Amino acid sequence: MKTNRYKLSNQITEGVIWKQLLFFFFPILFGTFFQQLYNTTDAVIVGKFVGKEALAAVGGPAATLINLLIGFFTGLSSGATVIISQYYGAKKEEDVKNTVHTAVALSIAGGAVIMVLGLIFSGAALKAMNTPKEILKMSATYMRIYFLGVIPSLIYNMGSGILRAVGDSKRPLYFLILSCITNIILDFVFVTGLRMGVAGVAVATILSQLISAFMVCVALIRADDCYRMYLKEIRFHPMLLHRIVRIGLPAGIQSTMYSLSNLIIQSSVNSFGTDTIAAWTAYGKIDGIFWMIMGAYGVSITTFAGQNFGAGKYDRIKKSVRICLGMAAFTSFLLSFVVLTGGRMFFHLFTNDADVVAIGLGMMRVIAPSYVTYICIEILGGTTRGCGDAVFPTVMTGIGICALRVVWIWVVVPLRPEISTVAFSYPLTWAVTSVFFIIYYLKGNWLKRCLYTAVPK
Repeated sequence: MKTNRYKLSNQITEGVIWKQLLFFFFPILFGTFFQQLYNTTDAVIVGKFVGKEALAAVGGPAATLINLLIGFFTGLSSGATVIISQYYGAKKEEDVKNTVHTAVALSIAGGAVIMVLGLIFSGAALKAMNTPKEILKMSATYMRIYFLGVIPSLIYNMGSGILRAVGDSKRPLYFLILSCITNIILDFVFVTGLRMGVAGVAVATILSQLISAFMVCVALIRADDCYRMYLKEIRFHPMLLHRIVRIGLPAGIQSTMYSLSNLIIQSSVNSFGTDTIAAWTAYGKIDGIFWMIMGAYGVSITTFAGQNFGAGKYDRIKKSVRICLGMAAFTSFLLSFVVLTGGRMFFHLFTNDADVVAIGLGMMRVIAPSYVTYICIEILGGTTRGCGDAVFPTVMTGIGICALRVVWIWVVVPLRPEISTVAFSYPLTWAVTSVFFIIYYLKGNWLKRCLYTAVPK
């Protein structure tokens, strides 16, 4: 077997920690930036060229329902990323190869299931969320077209996760940039040129996802390392599938709990009318800057912890946590400042409606100052999952964020029915859950438990 240039340049298990974290972090950050640009472009174009109803249709309840299904699979597939990173760090090449083919098979099968569920239940789910009549038809159209292209989307996400697990965070970035450019061009063609409205945005999205899936598959097929993909060998390996599910299922359940709590929040937002839904959608895109960066930190520390765990370098894991927390804290304070000072300008990118902007600014003033309260959830949770401990982080998140958020919406919001009360559910639950994670990381003996199920040397 040839020696691959990525294997030679993979310094995750050695070298200066902060440098290696940043070398891995920035391609992921730029990738998530383009992913955010990808999604934001859809909202900007329909908001400017179709109207606020289309903006609400694309980014409101439809996006929340899509995230419910896609998020579950993304969480489930994270089990494959963790296992591949551990095997790769332990230099178990045959296990890397078999896990790759199992993971790709899972993305195809999972995509087929999600596609069927999305096509059948989209309309009923939107009605159950109290989606306003003026955007119900557009939301259903967008969702059904989107779900037709969900298999390529999941293949791309899985393939990118495989590449990142072995230390290659650059090529997923390149593929995403090309896909994003394609999406922007097709958005303008279908929406402003052909006047297809929200259907045009959805078609542009699935065509772009098809291109990104093709590119990541080519990269895996042409790889000359142990993670090379052979089309004839794509199948489930039962033992590895069990390991993927054991680690990934808690993350998938956690993502589902997040999405369900967000569904309840979205339903509460829907009760305030179309202007509030549009403002919530626009703020979600602005807020995406924060999630983009924190998500990049989370993927970085998960892969970093996974490979070092596989290599038996446990002190290096703990040092990387301290460094990553420091970088995330600095970033969160900076982002709070940027979002709060540039809020009005950001909202005008999506709409010129004064009422929508005013509502959005009110949401922003509640949520943006509290970004720093979230970082321990992402960094400490990513570290423990990277080492194979997925159950307890899921339980803590389920109680601290999801359950508490639902209680807040059902109990407190009716007592004070304002959108600011809904928005406060975010900083409240972030702070509570962060305390859980800090105590667990320091006192939970999670690393010892991981050693019982570690990758065999």
